[in-house]
Amino acid sequence: MIDPKPAIQPQQPKTSGSGTVKKRRFGGTEAQIRSALKFYKVMAYLTGAMLLLLCAELVARYAFGQYLFSGGTNAVTGQPFGFGFADAEPQGVLGGANLSVAVLIVHGWMYVVYLMSNFRLWSLMRWPFAKLILLALGGVIPFLSFIVEKKFHAEVEAELAANPQASKRY
Repeated sequence: MIDPKPAIQPQQPKTSGSGTVKKRRFGGTEAQIRSALKFYKVMAYLTGAMLLLLCAELVARYAFGQYLFSGGTNAVTGQPFGFGFADAEPQGVLGGANLSVAVLIVHGWMYVVYLMSNFRLWSLMRWPFAKLILLALGGVIPFLSFIVEKKFHAEVEAELAANPQASKRY
């Protein structure tokens, strides 16, 4: 079986202006960093998918005046309504669950958990604050979470491979 390699090759140690080698230190063990990376990856994909669903829902709502409903009664015909889009104004479905609002709420709470995963990874890697901002933007700009996740995943793997002595030992 072939042993997987990081996407980015390890870099040479950074030197300060005086020519001394600057030691890289992480905020936790390698296992803690890998756990945070896995949690971040899962949340990045879930939050990104929910953001795309949210964008589709907003287009349906504001471009076509439609909400996504499940159950209830059709307001015009009085027949049971199963699942699908209905008019927002005047109300097309009486009763039932407004899934458009559910998408908004679920994405909002997922984004909160996504921010926690960002902070955990950022603090364990001891990155500059600008990287935390870039990580956080992944949950509010469509498709960015997938791009940022791939970039930072490769960067974490490369830093762990290049600095095996940098992890704390407990």
